[in-house]
Amino acid sequence: MDNIYFNGVLLTVCLAAFLTVMLFGTLYRMVNNDDRAFMDPLSWKLKLLWPFIQIIANFFCVFLPYEMLENTETKISQSGVGYLLTAEQFIALRIISAIIAPFIALFVMVCLDNYQPIWFVFMPLVGFMFPMIWLSDTRKKRDNAVIRTLPVYLDFITMCVEGGLNLQGALGQAMEKAPPGPLRNEFAIVLRDLRSGLSRADSLRRMAERLDISEITSFVSSIIQAEKMGASLATVLRVQSEQRRDERFQRAEKMAMEAPVKLVGPLIMFIFPVTFIVLGFPIVMKFMGEGML
Repeated sequence: MDNIYFNGVLLTVCLAAFLTVMLFGTLYRMVNNDDRAFMDPLSWKLKLLWPFIQIIANFFCVFLPYEMLENTETKISQSGVGYLLTAEQFIALRIISAIIAPFIALFVMVCLDNYQPIWFVFMPLVGFMFPMIWLSDTRKKRDNAVIRTLPVYLDFITMCVEGGLNLQGALGQAMEKAPPGPLRNEFAIVLRDLRSGLSRADSLRRMAERLDISEITSFVSSIIQAEKMGASLATVLRVQSEQRRDERFQRAEKMAMEAPVKLVGPLIMFIFPVTFIVLGFPIVMKFMGEGML
């Protein structure tokens, strides 16, 4: 009887797994072909999850509120991963992450032989929030890279404009000479917009909206204002270059002054206890040998 019961359960599980695979296969074939000719390449982790991301994005996320999708699209664009994922695909990734997280917790608990059911309550939330944490971290790294390389680009643009080139030619020269990075990609998009017929002011405004960094916004506003007022573009660029360089030096000074404060915590928690143990152990052993303890 037990044999029959076990075989029935096994057959049911196998049938359910087979039907699930068939369902996902059918849904994936119904998904529109994903043309990534002009998109960034996927990492190997995303490639493993991509069929499931596509299914959820096409059959579930398209029904989400427009405001939610627009807000997600803005965050993705400002983080520089707009050519990797759409808003629907990113939300689908969050859903899959929330589903996978409890299984990871179960695997860890099995390895440690310590079962805590409370983790099954929190891990879906942690998994759902993890892509947002990754997106926020990606944006911080991108913003820091843009701010760090901005003075260099401004120096090249200023020299080219003072040498007689217009702003479009100066941007092209700066992209050839300056170091690669996210700012170079943004200037490439500006040049593409200019070649497509968009005005200089609109192209720069779009870059400022994509980056949403105060230094870039100040630079763009100064260029647009100089064009409207008929001021010397070279003079404005020279002032911007010097100001950005001074700000970079001030940020470096601030980080240097913050370093000792940030070291206090690790010093108290890790270094001081070990030092006291190393110094106190021989003394304690000596007292114990003399029978004083």
